[in-house]
Amino acid sequence: MFRVSKPSAVIAAILAASVFMPLATPPSAAQGAATTAGPTGSSGLPLPRFVSLKSAKVNSRIGPGSTYPVEWLYLKAGLPMEIIQEFDNWRRVRDADGAEGWINQSLLSGRRTGIVAPWQRGKEATFDLMAQPSREARKVAAVEPGAIGSIRMCNGDWCQMTFAGHTGWISQTLVWGAYPGEAIKD
Repeated sequence: MFRVSKPSAVIAAILAASVFMPLATPPSAAQGAATTAGPTGSSGLPLPRFVSLKSAKVNSRIGPGSTYPVEWLYLKAGLPMEIIQEFDNWRRVRDADGAEGWINQSLLSGRRTGIVAPWQRGKEATFDLMAQPSREARKVAAVEPGAIGSIRMCNGDWCQMTFAGHTGWISQTLVWGAYPGEAIKD
C-alpha cells in the first residue's frame, strides 16, 4: 500500500495516552436522512461508499480533527478509500489493506478508482483486461494484482476500467473499489 507510518517517541506517547481518552462521538446513522438504499451519513450520502484521494500526500489521523495525531501518510493520489463513518467535515476511511483512519473531506474525491485483487499482491498472477464484458472477448492487457485504475462504469458483474492508457473490462469480483453487484454509470 502507499502509506507511511509516522512513528516517533512523541506520537507514540500521544497514541498511548489517547487510548484512555474518549474520541468525539460521531453522529449515528439514524441522525442522517433515511433511505431505502441503506444508511446515510450526516452528508446525506450513503455509507459505506467508495471515494479516492485527491492529493499525493494525505494524512490519516486517529480521530476526526486536525489536533489528533497522524497515524498514516498516504502518498498516492487516486488511491481508493471506503468511507465508513462521517463526523462534521471528517470521514473515517478504510484502505484496501483494512487500515482505518480519519481524513478531512477536502482531501477526498468522488472520482471512482479501484485496485485489482489487492489480496493477491506479491503473488505471481495477472488478470485479463477484456475488450468487452465477457470471458470470451479479446484480451486488451494483463493487469497485475495491486494495479490502480480509474473506474469508468460497472454493470454488477464487470467493471470498465482504465490502467495506464489501456481501457477494458475486468471481473467486478477482482476490483476493490466497487461493491459486489454495484452498478456504476459513466
